[in-house]
Amino acid sequence: QVQLVQSGGGLVQAGDSLRLSCAASGRTFRSYVMGWFRQAPGKELEFVAAVSWSGGSTYYTDSVKGRFTISGDNAKNTVYLQMNSLKPEDTAVYYCAADVTYYSGHYYSASEYDYWGQGTQVTVSS
Repeated sequence: QVQLVQSGGGLVQAGDSLRLSCAASGRTFRSYVMGWFRQAPGKELEFVAAVSWSGGSTYYTDSVKGRFTISGDNAKNTVYLQMNSLKPEDTAVYYCAADVTYYSGHYYSASEYDYWGQGTQVTVSS
C-alpha cells in the first residue's frame, strides 16, 4: 500500500509564501512523475505543477509560472511546492500525486496519476 502524506498549507495574506510537502510511505516504488493539483470551491481540479524524474523537467500552469517552484527527491518519492507571491486566486485545496505505472507524457491530466495525497487547504486573504 502506498500513501502520499501532505504537510504545509494554511492561511496567509496576499504576497506571502508557503511551502507544501508530499512524502510517500508504504511499499517502495519508483515514480515517473509527481505533480500538484488544486481545487477551488465550486471549480474543477486544476493542474498546478509537475516534475518528471527522467531528465528533471518541470511543468507549470501559466498562472503560477514565476511564482511557484516544484522540486523533490525521486529516491525518496518526495515532492515540494514552494509558493511565493501568493494571490487570493491561489486559494484552494492542493493535492500531490504520483504516477508509478506508465508515463504517457500527460503530466497535466489527473488521470495520469495513480496515487494522491489527502489534500491540504491553502487560503490567501487579500
